Amino acid sequence: MRSNHLLVAAAALLIAGCTATKKNDKKEPAIATLGTQPISATEFRYVYEKNNGDNEDAYSKQSITDYLNLYTNFKLKVLEAEKNGLDTTMAFKRELEGYKEQLAQPYLTDKSVTDQLVKEAYERLKQEINASHILIGLPNDAAPQDTLAAYNQVLALRERALGGEDFAKLAREFSQDPSAAENGGNLGYFTSMQMVYPFEDAAYKLNEGDVSMPVRTRFGYHLIKVNDKRAALGEVKVAHIMVRAMPGIPKADSLAAKQRVDAIYKRVQRKESWEKLVAEFSEDANSASNGGDLPWFGTGRMIPAFEEAAFALGKAGEISKPVYTPYGWHIIKLVDKRGLPPYEDMEQNLRNKIAKDSRSELNKTAFLKRIKTENNFTEVAATKTTALSKADKQLLGANWDFDQEDKALKQTLFTIQGKPYTIKDFYTYAKTQQRPRTTGTPEHAMTLLYDEYVNQSLLEYEKANLENKHTDYRMLVQEYHDGILLFQLMDEKVWSKAVEDTVGLKTYFEQNREKYKWTERAQAIVISAANKDLLTQAQKQLAQRRYPVRTSNITDILFEAGKTELSREASAKLNELADLLRNNPSLSLTINGHGDARELAANKEVAWRRAAAAKTYLMEQSVAAASQILTNDAGKTKQAGPDNTETGRRRNRRVSFTLYSSDLGALADNLNASNPLAVQISEKKFQKGENKALDAVNWQPGTYTLQQNGREYLIIIENVLAPAYKQLNEVRGLAISDYQNYLEQQWINELREKYPVKIREDEVEKLTKK
Repeated sequence: MRSNHLLVAAAALLIAGCTATKKNDKKEPAIATLGTQPISATEFRYVYEKNNGDNEDAYSKQSITDYLNLYTNFKLKVLEAEKNGLDTTMAFKRELEGYKEQLAQPYLTDKSVTDQLVKEAYERLKQEINASHILIGLPNDAAPQDTLAAYNQVLALRERALGGEDFAKLAREFSQDPSAAENGGNLGYFTSMQMVYPFEDAAYKLNEGDVSMPVRTRFGYHLIKVNDKRAALGEVKVAHIMVRAMPGIPKADSLAAKQRVDAIYKRVQRKESWEKLVAEFSEDANSASNGGDLPWFGTGRMIPAFEEAAFALGKAGEISKPVYTPYGWHIIKLVDKRGLPPYEDMEQNLRNKIAKDSRSELNKTAFLKRIKTENNFTEVAATKTTALSKADKQLLGANWDFDQEDKALKQTLFTIQGKPYTIKDFYTYAKTQQRPRTTGTPEHAMTLLYDEYVNQSLLEYEKANLENKHTDYRMLVQEYHDGILLFQLMDEKVWSKAVEDTVGLKTYFEQNREKYKWTERAQAIVISAANKDLLTQAQKQLAQRRYPVRTSNITDILFEAGKTELSREASAKLNELADLLRNNPSLSLTINGHGDARELAANKEVAWRRAAAAKTYLMEQSVAAASQILTNDAGKTKQAGPDNTETGRRRNRRVSFTLYSSDLGALADNLNASNPLAVQISEKKFQKGENKALDAVNWQPGTYTLQQNGREYLIIIENVLAPAYKQLNEVRGLAISDYQNYLEQQWINELREKYPVKIREDEVEKLTKK
């Protein structure tokens, strides 16, 4: 909450809308005043219409009054923040500048070009192209002679391809794309927005079998041959069952997840109810409640493995085998397929992509051309010639400098809206931006730097004047200004205070106990089993409350012959084990001492002493479960095996461990050894509606059995708890949220006393008449 100021600023926008500038026009009537600070009727009307204009009750007296109340509360907080000087801090100014940079981006493009590119991209998305290419690499800023040489090389290759030579063979021999050696330059199928724009543009303008003229991209020159064109695949809608198995999880957990999804898939193949299987087993919380349904998606919008499997399904209802992705295992069911969505549905997404796509360079070029005209860019040709003439070979090594006493430095290179930019301004830029170049001439390098400087100067001038040029941008900046201030003060007065003020929170909780009550609850154990035999097994083992942990992997501790003292390595392993036991009170341990045949023949207690040494060490580490650490005696110690080598005997001079848990989840894991879906066990305090099987029995202490959805259930109700007050630790999150709302309302009351709010009812009436 503290770090994401943008979310808070955005939330403020919902209330503030596009606010007017901070200083209201004094000639405009005020709809309200906060102390002496007016809120103009024009400002409020704009904000109200932006956020409420489409509501059914828009412009009703109640709607306007309610929103005016919200808006005045918002403005009161901002006013208080400004009075406290929060808008003068460096941190605030730095953050606002960051947002201004983001907000400025839409105003630094040419909208007409963007509109054209969006429509073009949509039309091209209707088709997919299979093409091959030959690449001759070339830097973006290559010298003219190098550019010409690369162009001529590609042109010669084109003549050979048109003359009948195999394109793939030419690609393997000449292409500088590393993949060409394997694929002969074939790029497979692609559609719009998947290649750099000049490449895409050329490919879409070719017919099948055609070979392009040389095409320049940031990678160099390409020769493109279109092999095939086909209609786009469109979109699919699928449902899935997911079993989580993130990369890097322990091997045992990964294997268990695979066994679990395979078991589910077998049940899918047996035509069991898809909805029931999803509800019972899918671990995708967002889709499990609605049959596993996912939103429509097309190429490039899902994990590749998932997407490939989904598009491979042919008919509605067809189901894939388990598919692995970085999220886990998926069983995918095809719901429907459709073509490309309507333009209106894709327009905004395409705009966002184009802003980051290589075709944005077209937009930038058009924008710079436009603002050159709008801002009266005027270049002095003679001065430009003078400036460029001072380039020398030092520029290629990034060591170029200029004479600070040169009188020509004061000459004007160009002007933007009358503002002069001198040779010295340009040289200062060139000195800081020069970089080593292995090709080209000093004159070419200086010309590139000059073009960059002109473009940067135009952009900086435009950005500096956006608030004067665009009223909506100025208003948007004001909204973020207010939103950042609101965040800072809300954090101080409400959010952090509610978390840190434990005394205040406790007092609030005690004064509002009626809001925090449990309904009737059942302390119960619910066991779901695939059949009655499994249910019987679970019931028999239930009372033990000490179940072996199948996934434990505790390594043995080795000893020298005849020794029972712990080595440094053994102590280190026991420290790890002590941490495990301390952090999980449900765990207990059996320590097993072992000795080889010779040791046991001489002293039958040696194995027991080894186990006892390990137990003593663990108890010294303040392990809470020390009383649950058991050791075996010498009579139960395993004897040496047939391997009587020293290595074999050493493996028997050891202490081994068996880990147990009182958690019923460990019992379920053991029963699920051969089938991960065999048994599921829950133990907790249940409220009505939390468990369908429990809801189906009489809520009285006792043991119940029933069948539901093809599974056997054992329900043990230990106690039925009457409605009761909740403890603070049980509802801390909710209580903190309520306490925050309370603190905010108290603060607003204080602000309304400090800055009395006066409403002009006549101005409110004017809005209602609209």
